[in-house]
Amino acid sequence: MTSLADLRKDYSRASLDEATVQKDPFEQFRIWLDEALKAQIPEPNAMVLSTVNPDGGPSSRVVLIKGFDAQGVVFYTNYESSKGRQIAQNPRASLLFFWPELERQVRIEGALAKVAPQESDDYFHSRPLESRIGAWASAQSQPIGSREALAAAFDHFREQLGPQPARPDHWGGYRLSPSRFEFWQGRPSRLHDRIEFHAQDGEASTAQGPWQIRRLSP
Repeated sequence: MTSLADLRKDYSRASLDEATVQKDPFEQFRIWLDEALKAQIPEPNAMVLSTVNPDGGPSSRVVLIKGFDAQGVVFYTNYESSKGRQIAQNPRASLLFFWPELERQVRIEGALAKVAPQESDDYFHSRPLESRIGAWASAQSQPIGSREALAAAFDHFREQLGPQPARPDHWGGYRLSPSRFEFWQGRPSRLHDRIEFHAQDGEASTAQGPWQIRRLSP
């Protein structure tokens, strides 16, 4: 068995510095996300969402980015899931994108709020029918007796709702409005490039800023 302590990779694909980074972190993120999409790497839209447990501890899981604009990053979930309940208690979170093929990470921190109901409706009705029915059938994060019970719930709602199910009230989108971005580019000898954008007023900001830009030690 290979020793975990011996696993290592030296990063050398690219660099990132204050002279070349975009002054707008939203634009820098858009460029990197576009490059991840064009590189056709697996799940370029996957991100780790970290929220806060009721006891103050961290809670993380992988979700998918479904929208990005000058107001922030959008994802969708069950509002009654563990993450939804945590967000209701503490509406702040962090996101982490990791694109190993490009030797890049992006960290985004900020405040969360539900998107407008019409925005959730529009996205819900764009999903495959099976996914829409699944949103009704799954009491996300709650205990369930068996896989058969889940399948039975799915069949029940498929028959009851028909081909055009409405969006359930317990399901919809959140938008994270960033107060901090960090762009990480792997470099040789573990001397990685890290460029941080921090909202100067400490609150969630938009593409217009204002933003403080600084380099962080690797």
